[in-house]
Amino acid sequence: MTAIEYDVVVIGAGPVGENVADRVVQGGLTAAIVERELVGGECSYWACMPTKALLRSASALRAARHLPGAREAVTGDLDAAAVLARRDSFASHWHDDGQVSWLESVGIALHRGHGRITSARVVEVTGVDGVATTLTARHAVVVATGSSALLPDLPGLRAAAPWSSREAASASSVPRRLAIIGGGVVAAEMATAFAALGSSVTMLARDGVLPSAEPFAGARVTDSLRDAGVSVRLGAEAVSVKRDNGGTVHLDTASGERIEADEVLVAVGRTPNTRDIGLDSIGLAPGAWLAVDDTMRVVGGGEWLYAAGDVNRRALLTHQGKYQARAVGDVIVARATGATVEDGRWGRHVATADERAVPQVVFTDPEIASVGLTAAAAEAAGLRIRVVDYDLGRVAGAALHADGYQGHARMVVDEDRKVIVGCTLVGPDVAELIHAATIAIVGEVPLDRLWHAVPAYPTVSEVWLRLLETYGR
Repeated sequence: MTAIEYDVVVIGAGPVGENVADRVVQGGLTAAIVERELVGGECSYWACMPTKALLRSASALRAARHLPGAREAVTGDLDAAAVLARRDSFASHWHDDGQVSWLESVGIALHRGHGRITSARVVEVTGVDGVATTLTARHAVVVATGSSALLPDLPGLRAAAPWSSREAASASSVPRRLAIIGGGVVAAEMATAFAALGSSVTMLARDGVLPSAEPFAGARVTDSLRDAGVSVRLGAEAVSVKRDNGGTVHLDTASGERIEADEVLVAVGRTPNTRDIGLDSIGLAPGAWLAVDDTMRVVGGGEWLYAAGDVNRRALLTHQGKYQARAVGDVIVARATGATVEDGRWGRHVATADERAVPQVVFTDPEIASVGLTAAAAEAAGLRIRVVDYDLGRVAGAALHADGYQGHARMVVDEDRKVIVGCTLVGPDVAELIHAATIAIVGEVPLDRLWHAVPAYPTVSEVWLRLLETYGR
């Protein structure tokens, strides 16, 4: 068995693991990264990039159809084959040569295979050829193994070969009939994408559509999906699934209804990829989420063990995982070099945004962009709030953006501190507006100062002035 020593060993080569390794190498340490699948991880091949590529063409077509002059130039519908081909290019055709080349260029060692912690600071990597390599970390081991789609214990479901988010994102063809179990982000985005590509979509949204968002956001997406031909069954719950010999999937619901489809996508949550990475060898529970402090050090895992990204369940979003990666990388370097995390630039990178300023965009029609707390969450946190709403369609820039622009904006204000603690925007292309709200929330910018942040005219960003006017001085 080969044994190699590094300063830091990272298990998982997705965006989070890559950023951790890069950060510690920039800080002067050596790093190895362990990956059993493709370097680049879920986001590159089965999530962020390919799913947004699936959605973008339909979004551009809708935008053109809402503009006189452009509308007349549109002579056909989506070319599904071309959309899938473009998606393939953004997934690098499921080859990771480019990502591997980048690791080599920045001096990060790659060990392909299954990584398992065997004792403190020791990771054993078993390659596809069965050969084992022992990696010892002088300073830290970082778990960045991400999460997988949760498959509920539903009679007949596993035997029916359901789609998870992976199969939906990498589908080689468009099913004539698609059933979706779930109503969250993945379910709503894939319903939007496949309806636009020509599928007859049925969505079983037991808890509603986008139940974690502001209620008006989920309601607008529900209406839009229905307008696009999606059969949205609010409150519907699948109780059994069966795929017959002809390939048709039969879903029975709690109400006694039977739904038939060619494929069924299950999108009801995520589960951490920690079941088989050796947590039991250090006294932690296999398959569990890993609780961490703000330096991403695992609670109960010893001073050498860290976890970043989905596995710590703080915020299951790529950008937040990369934020955590930068934090943990800098903290490991600081501790390895004798600094404290409060000294100099290291203190900036202790992760705190996961608790109060997480931005997210749902690329449905309309888009949903949000950051911070919903009104309900703010009230549940005990804040004395004021909710300010504004019709985005009344903003001059929105009217120029598209005829009949429909949208809505909400900011949630902490009345005791006079700062924004939450913002939700609904409408075409609102994704590009959310960073302004993120800065206001992270910076705790007083409303009196925001009056001096003058939005350009005529842009949709003018909604910030309208929200302040509605709030009043």
